[in-house]
Amino acid sequence: MTESCLFCRLYRDGDHVAATEGFVAIRDINPQAPVHLLVLPERHIDSFREIGELPPDETKRMLEFVADVAAREGLTDYRVAVNVGPSAGQTVFHLHWHIKGGWS
Repeated sequence: MTESCLFCRLYRDGDHVAATEGFVAIRDINPQAPVHLLVLPERHIDSFREIGELPPDETKRMLEFVADVAAREGLTDYRVAVNVGPSAGQTVFHLHWHIKGGWS
């Protein structure tokens, strides 16, 4: 974790919707869907480009947590996205997954 990273601070001190060892889920402060959550790993890596820095078992657990969080929120149909780089919409450089759903 880095002190200058917003998502590192939210990992440590934020209002978590769900948590498991190494990962938390928070609500997006600027939701783009009726339900819009972010899944953050504890380990700070800048973006999905560096996903190889995570051990394979950690990557697997993160994706399982993404699916679990969606289920806990009652979502059966939803979108999971990761933005990679500024031109793709990444504004915070800490790997995170968007879970968007709740449309009728």
